[in-house]
Amino acid sequence: MKHIWCCLLFIFLIISCQKSTNKNTIEDYIFSQADYVLTINNLENFKSNITNNHFIDQLSNTRSYKNICEKLELLNQIKSKQKVYVNLFKDKKDSLQYSFVTKLNDSVFNLDSLKIKREPIKIKGLSAEKITNKNQIIYVSTVGNLLIGANNVDHLQHLINSKPDKNSIKKIIATQDQEASFSVFINKNNVLNTVFQNNNLSFKNFTDYLTFDTEVSQNQLTLNGITKAKETSNKLINVFKNTLPQDNQLAQITPSNSDGFLSITFNDYKKFSHNLNKFNKIDTLKSKTTLFDNIIEFGEIYSDTTSAVVLNSIDIISTQEALLSEKEKVEDFRGISIYKFSKPGLFNDYLKPFVNLDKAANYFIINQFLVFASNTETLENIIVNYQNQTTINDRDYYKDLKKNLSNQASILQVINPINLNQIVKTNLNTNFDFKFDNYKTTALQFIYDIDFAHFNAIIKQSKPSVSDNSVTEMFNIKLDNDILTNPQFVKNHRTKQKDIIVQDIANTLYLISNSGKILWKKQLKGAILGSVNQIDMYKNGRLQLVFATANRVYVLDQTGEDVKPFPMTFNDDITQPLSVFDYDNNKKYRLFITQDKNVLVYDSHGKTVKGFNFKQAEETINTPPQHIRIGRKDYLLFKTDNQLYILDRRGKTRVTPKTKLSYANQAIFNYNSNFITTTKDGKLATIDQKGKVTVSNTNLSENITLSATTKTLITQSDNILNIKDKTLQLDFGSYTPAKLFLINNKIYVSTTDKQTHKVMLFDSNAKQQDNFPVYGTSAIDLDNIDKDNNLEFVTKGESNSVLVYKTN
Repeated sequence: MKHIWCCLLFIFLIISCQKSTNKNTIEDYIFSQADYVLTINNLENFKSNITNNHFIDQLSNTRSYKNICEKLELLNQIKSKQKVYVNLFKDKKDSLQYSFVTKLNDSVFNLDSLKIKREPIKIKGLSAEKITNKNQIIYVSTVGNLLIGANNVDHLQHLINSKPDKNSIKKIIATQDQEASFSVFINKNNVLNTVFQNNNLSFKNFTDYLTFDTEVSQNQLTLNGITKAKETSNKLINVFKNTLPQDNQLAQITPSNSDGFLSITFNDYKKFSHNLNKFNKIDTLKSKTTLFDNIIEFGEIYSDTTSAVVLNSIDIISTQEALLSEKEKVEDFRGISIYKFSKPGLFNDYLKPFVNLDKAANYFIINQFLVFASNTETLENIIVNYQNQTTINDRDYYKDLKKNLSNQASILQVINPINLNQIVKTNLNTNFDFKFDNYKTTALQFIYDIDFAHFNAIIKQSKPSVSDNSVTEMFNIKLDNDILTNPQFVKNHRTKQKDIIVQDIANTLYLISNSGKILWKKQLKGAILGSVNQIDMYKNGRLQLVFATANRVYVLDQTGEDVKPFPMTFNDDITQPLSVFDYDNNKKYRLFITQDKNVLVYDSHGKTVKGFNFKQAEETINTPPQHIRIGRKDYLLFKTDNQLYILDRRGKTRVTPKTKLSYANQAIFNYNSNFITTTKDGKLATIDQKGKVTVSNTNLSENITLSATTKTLITQSDNILNIKDKTLQLDFGSYTPAKLFLINNKIYVSTTDKQTHKVMLFDSNAKQQDNFPVYGTSAIDLDNIDKDNNLEFVTKGESNSVLVYKTN
């Protein structure tokens, strides 16, 4: 796993117990003078999510990143599900210092490595511990139920012994979302250069404080928070005081071949101008112009050569009257008149520092927009794109981005990959060429609201354009270890969509959203047997995950926490996957647990179900119990090598097969109102409801696998796949058992060649679906997991990665 703490700092650069009478909460140990404070709500999930993020992965290539990783090496030893605050700051020698605080738990530190040295120390009356790993040292101490650490012994002492700061930043940090992947507080003395394309908009002069919550997925960072500056401080964000943000319309006039744009909006230019003059320390009695009186938006369109200034007027006739003296025509271009402009420095004088253009020599007017530039070529390009409807506003990637943004913002910046690259380089002081080509648009916005501003930002890879019948990769998530179980879809009762559940070889269970975010991880006591089921044990629409390992039955809620009284622990091994039945679809669940020859039945609250009278099988049961309903009758079925049990709900024999067979360890299915399964010698065994047994020869060998619906039968052996009456002879390989999916009344059949890593998908007529096979190394799960009508499927990729595809 990558070193993860340093990447946080980079994101922000870019865009023994003692008693304490003064400090009682974990927030009391937030260092008020820190440049950055990181709030990690779930450390383990956080590590995995940022490891998978492409943007952060690009940052890891820089020398500065690697240097900070080495500095923060020991923080990787923290193993905690508790909230962690990390203070980051530079000392007088410009050297990075840090401290952290978290609540104590059983294993907050993982210090098993022989390379780590631990020694107790005293720090002016404090009991502490010095921890050394290679050349890195950290000092830790405890106060109450809190663990506090720092890489500087004097800072640790100050953090513990100092009184709570009356001007604490805790109030701002209290606004952070505790459900976020992580949150960031940036202090007024931060070392961030700028988040804007315009270098005149330095962050130091922009605001005092910024905090934001961060959601991380493989291809996207989403930031949402607030910023605030004191009224007495001369900060640029305060120029929007007493104004209301308006619709940002600059994208409608910005060419898609530009580098991006900056949009500034307000409802009253006079108030805005008064505030801006105060910020710029300009005499408000200076010579005035009426050009801006009726505008509600202005901004700058960026390009690699020169920029253009755009004014958006709510009274274009009155605004044109302010230009009556500026009517010397230069040319007509595509029916639009381009005029000379005699005040080239006007915008730099009135709209700085938002506008860079100081040579506005020409302009044109289209609808409500007035566009100024230093040359006609720039204006002609804007006219062409506007008329051809090839503006940024017309692009699908911008429309997709806008879904995460407010329609109205005081400040909106949208930039292309080139400018994103440059902003990152500027803040990191690096010449590394980042691979940001797929980040078609990156946006940030500030929305002023009374005495603070909301902040949103999206750093997102654009999805490639897809054609009909194509198969596209949605995301590829790497786990901490190699994958143990086949990934599967599970319902999310909150989103009404599907998530992904998977376990790795360290027996860690992961829940991953359908956007590729690791929602949680849970350490289990063993490998899951079979697949994961879901129940609604409280009958309130909230689903739980239920499954068995060799000695436990787990029920987990949506957050991965155990639901009492689970997990249930068993002394004897559980030998088959857990079976979960809801006979009458009334959420009265039955949990069937198989232990060699025995079957135990519990309800969804872990209580033994009375009245189930099955004693014991004569041999080891080789399939998990199954429930089949034919007509109005319920059948409970399971097999041993030499006997098929067909029981009623109470465990009494309902049907006795009239012929003895040697059964394979394949499931039993309802096919044409009969029971069908396989024998050890590769034949099909059909048992009717009176016990009559019919054995059919197949074209398959002994290692036959079977799947069926009531009308469709699928059999497979080696490279021979039978779908109903059609036979497919696949290339020689090592195939996963064919899986049958019934989705929207349509049959799909899938198998994966584990040698050539090819996932295949067929319909009920044995026709392979368009654009298959695709890469994959395990059996798939197929379903519609999001809000569109397209199907998705999940499979294993590399040994430690989960792949999700979309069929279009």
